[in-house]
Amino acid sequence: MNCVKRLLCIALMALALLPAVKAEDFSAKEVVLEHIKDSHDWHVTDIGDGKSLVIPLPVIVRSSTGWHVFCSSQFEHHADASGLRHVKADAPEELQSLALAVEGENAGKIVENGEPVVDLSITKTVAVMFINVILLLLCILLSARWYKKRSAGDNAPGGFVGFVEMLVMYVVDEIIKPGVGKGYERYTPYLLTCFFFIFTCNVMGLIPFPPGSGNVTGNIAVTFFLALCTFIIVQFSGNKHYWKDIFWPEVPTWLKAPIPIIPVIEFVGIFTKPFALMIRLFANMMAGHAIAVAITCIIFLVASQAVAVQLSMSALSVLMSVFMMCLECLVCFIQAMVFTMLSAVFIGLARVEPEH
Repeated sequence: MNCVKRLLCIALMALALLPAVKAEDFSAKEVVLEHIKDSHDWHVTDIGDGKSLVIPLPVIVRSSTGWHVFCSSQFEHHADASGLRHVKADAPEELQSLALAVEGENAGKIVENGEPVVDLSITKTVAVMFINVILLLLCILLSARWYKKRSAGDNAPGGFVGFVEMLVMYVVDEIIKPGVGKGYERYTPYLLTCFFFIFTCNVMGLIPFPPGSGNVTGNIAVTFFLALCTFIIVQFSGNKHYWKDIFWPEVPTWLKAPIPIIPVIEFVGIFTKPFALMIRLFANMMAGHAIAVAITCIIFLVASQAVAVQLSMSALSVLMSVFMMCLECLVCFIQAMVFTMLSAVFIGLARVEPEH
């Protein structure tokens, strides 16, 4: 009962902060897309009167005049009629031909005379990923430091170090060892890195303010790289039996010669496995973030309605948001576990020995 009262209080507070919000001026689509897409600056919140709290990020581009390194604050805050945020008038002359597209086919890209340029900028996703990596290294190194000061006969650690040890032992004993099989020790560092990196990025993505709020694992470029790493390790770990099962499997001859039906299917399977890894993680995390933000937008969409409608729908939105956040906490762990488990299984299948 107390939880329900608190949720209703939160809804009332949200309504009290929205006296000037008009439903027709609010676009839930823009809010959702802004949260899940990448950007060259880090938008924190709007502070009224058309002003926003934005963290500028480094821009590294190569234009017709060479390489340029500058801050994203050099771009105008608002776009012009053509959907471009041009460089400010007081910026250096060599930057005046650059603009940040916010609409059209080049939306989100830096362009020069309408054409995209080579862009190696530190975007929001990259910045959040760096922060997550630093936090992950601190957690692991601090835990490792505890073990350096202890001997094998000491009591098991507690607190945060004990939590990290529990996760490590669970992943090794329940995921890596059964999936890879004999010789799993060689692949443990990589698989543990995958699990903790994905888990950290997922959890940090639930925090609605810096240093969190980044949609790292909901970015297909990140999941593509993780899947590519697994793909390379699987192919280089494959033994003779693995390649024999692909190009000359134990099936009737008419299925593999003269028309290699099964070998073609098996060869395509080499690429569909990492593709499934990439899409599974990307789609689940992006969808989870989008649904959570969309449910929260209900409060703003009903801001101009009657008080009874505002109260009931806002309370429903808060309840659903709390439910989605609890579900997302579970999904954060499950998706990290699934990616690690499938990677371990794929590596194990590439190293399986033939039955005698």
